[in-house]
Amino acid sequence: MSYSATGPGAVGDTTRQANAVSFAFFLVILTALVIRICVTPAILDEVYDYVREGGAFYEKIHVGTYLLLLLLPVALFSRPVFLRGDEIVKFRDLVRFCGLLTLLVVFLIATGRAGSIGNLVDTYLVAGAVGLILLAQNPSYRRLLGDAMIVIGLLSAAMALFEVATRIRIFAYSEGEAAFRPIGLAGHPLNLGLICATTIGFVPMTNWRPWVKIAAMMLLFVATAAAGARLALMVATLEVLVLVLLVPWTSLSRPAERKAKLAVLTLMLVGGVALFAVLASGGLLSRFANGVVDDNFLARTDVYKVFDYVTWQDVMFGTEAAEIIRIVNDKLNLPFIESAPIDLTFQLGLILAVPFAVLVFWLIWRLLRHQPRAAWIGTTVFLLVALSNNTMSQKTTLVTILVVLLVAYAGAVPSGALREAGAARRR
Repeated sequence: MSYSATGPGAVGDTTRQANAVSFAFFLVILTALVIRICVTPAILDEVYDYVREGGAFYEKIHVGTYLLLLLLPVALFSRPVFLRGDEIVKFRDLVRFCGLLTLLVVFLIATGRAGSIGNLVDTYLVAGAVGLILLAQNPSYRRLLGDAMIVIGLLSAAMALFEVATRIRIFAYSEGEAAFRPIGLAGHPLNLGLICATTIGFVPMTNWRPWVKIAAMMLLFVATAAAGARLALMVATLEVLVLVLLVPWTSLSRPAERKAKLAVLTLMLVGGVALFAVLASGGLLSRFANGVVDDNFLARTDVYKVFDYVTWQDVMFGTEAAEIIRIVNDKLNLPFIESAPIDLTFQLGLILAVPFAVLVFWLIWRLLRHQPRAAWIGTTVFLLVALSNNTMSQKTTLVTILVVLLVAYAGAVPSGALREAGAARRR
């Protein structure tokens, strides 16, 4: 007796094989993301000249970035990609973003400015590529990758608290500071504060139990304070309040929601005072000892005086980064350029920096379309904190993490479900 090759058994085997391949590819993507996020510049500098002076331009790209860019064609062309509704729009937007950014990178290389492409590729092009890779996965794997980003944030937060308690950093940190500050997996205290503050906004979008969400948000908040990132801490404090007030609790009727939020706000007020007292007694608020407007704050405003020492050609068409750093060091007595607008202006020239900035903000705006309020809140926190220093002009994985979170949780609260919940609450 013979059986058809397309019988139920064959179909079942094919389905299991496809599921196994999908899961294996998910693990590969996760591994590449972990390498990109957790292998800090200080670690990579031990292997090749990643952020150190010298080395070829291809050494200025993170090994995790190479892995993720290599995974992009595999994700898009190795099997069918099924998209629907807003996913198609986001896919097109990410393709446009990557295409235009690739043209900019090619132009810079062709005009002998390959030294300016490091942060473009390592921060932005890879973020767009990761967004496309995620859209090529099924929604459950996307959400798992989003959860993984939050878990990495939580792990970094836990490491930060350990570092504060022991005064020992787990990973190398080359920048000297007057006071000890933890870095976790972020590579820098300010990056740690930014990733913790941003992640707080996306925790409500997970499917975790309520007590797990609350514990996760508390850990991230305390780690933000431990990082000594003052603006991140102030914004995170407002973020938690806004999340409670503006994010709908669809499982409750409107009257019950108001009562529950009032109770939570009361507990937050009482608990918040106690928490800040504990943080202050533990020395985690020492960065506020001299107020908000101190030398670090003034350094981020005084750096704009650099325009007094350059020509209009330098501003419009860019100039050597080493020359601008020399001016900042010698004329302004500042150790760094802690300003993304200034960094990008002299890296690309104003004539390219403005369209580039518009392109980045356009992508973020497009990814936020039809997103829940929590995503808007978390993204706003990211932009407010990141634009207060030079994060957006440096080689950083934070933009990639933001894109992963926005794509992974895009369907966290479907619009139809919101309408149904709203109708139920009005009854």
